[in-house]
Amino acid sequence: MKRNRSVKIVATIGPSSSDPDKLEKLFLSGVDVFRLNFSHGSHDGHRKVYEAIRAIGKKHHHNTTTLADLQGPKLRIGTFENDKIILENGDTFRFDLNSTPGDTRRVPLPHPEVLEALTVGTTLLLDDGKLRFEVIYHDSTCVETKVLVGGPLSNRKGVNVPHAMLKIPALTEKDLRDLDFVLDLGVDWVALSFVQSVEDVENAKNIIGDRAKVISKLEKPLAIDALEPIVEISDGIMIARGDLGVEMDPEDVPLVQRRVLNACHRIGRPVIVATQMLESMITTPSPTRAEVSDVATAVYCGTDATMLSAESASGQYPFEAVSIMSKVITKVEADPYCARKLEDDTQLPQQSVLDALCIAAKNAAEFSCASAIVLSTDSFEDVVRCSRLRPRVPVILLTESKATAGQVGLCNGVVSMVTRREFGEKLVASAQKIVEEQKLAAVGDRIVVLSIPETFVKICQL
Repeated sequence: MKRNRSVKIVATIGPSSSDPDKLEKLFLSGVDVFRLNFSHGSHDGHRKVYEAIRAIGKKHHHNTTTLADLQGPKLRIGTFENDKIILENGDTFRFDLNSTPGDTRRVPLPHPEVLEALTVGTTLLLDDGKLRFEVIYHDSTCVETKVLVGGPLSNRKGVNVPHAMLKIPALTEKDLRDLDFVLDLGVDWVALSFVQSVEDVENAKNIIGDRAKVISKLEKPLAIDALEPIVEISDGIMIARGDLGVEMDPEDVPLVQRRVLNACHRIGRPVIVATQMLESMITTPSPTRAEVSDVATAVYCGTDATMLSAESASGQYPFEAVSIMSKVITKVEADPYCARKLEDDTQLPQQSVLDALCIAAKNAAEFSCASAIVLSTDSFEDVVRCSRLRPRVPVILLTESKATAGQVGLCNGVVSMVTRREFGEKLVASAQKIVEEQKLAAVGDRIVVLSIPETFVKICQL
């Protein structure tokens, strides 16, 4: 199934959307990638959702794409004697390893790695950044802090430590169990949370091997500090703006988003812009104008995909959210300025045979007014190098690899089909037949056929 847009839509599956009928409705509304969030749910529940997604793809002759998002480490304080306290600005408050329930002067922080990373002057954030503390004393068992921004604080609220390298692996014991489960299932992508360094991604890739592609979620300023090497080693990137916005000033997040998008274009990695894109649609049937502009900006800046989180997982209007996001993307992509804006120096081809072929196919399609580029390859990297140039027509992948066909569902403008590989004139004839049968082009249209292993580009007419 070909969408009338290039940017893909990722939808998180949850209570509002996990039934097979609802999953199919999401697909028909415009979902390209189904995200399974392992911060919630059971293995049995995720298995049923995964099997339903694959059945929907088979029914509609479409290579559905699945993304398993691992939870990662969750840093939380302990509990209070009375469940909740109120802290005032200027108060002194202690975090320690003592498991005794807390009071107005202290609370357990059962993470020695956090205490080890803190130094005098470090900022500690709690409850998604609502409360801020400055460290004024520390040792191996506790830290004394001054309350910079107070308020109510209750049991097990989350802890963030911006700019401090925590000696905590990105993959917890739970993540390793979940990872083993999703790899056996056969998911296309695995999203890695709590990435702080290149080593975090390397460790995950060593475990996963070639069984799935790895998305690094950029949630922490430390990951932005190591942006280029993390993008280089990853197969894809997710800009997790909600978590980034907790650990850095909110006015910095749009700049980081643009910087990450540019790095992904330059290196050649599919990228997802995520979090709070249509947040108001969790409870209302239409988005705010600011949310629509946010989606549009991501499209203008060349994202591969935009993502829905609670909007599709637990919101009251999951299908409307997908439909509206699809309409916004389609409208923006129809703007001639959108295509012109994307042709910048981040998409310059490298001096390689692969990029020479890809830029030749893009130019051939544009100047011959072709309706599509038909790409014959089994390599994920070949598809990404072609997609990153953002040709103005769809890239139709013909491949024998079911794995590659599913993985490229995240890539901007790419439609995949699993078919027997052909070469030379047989490939041209097969490409013409497939695009006509699938109504991806009409009789009389031109298409560009690009065969990577044969290193040829050919313009032909249906």
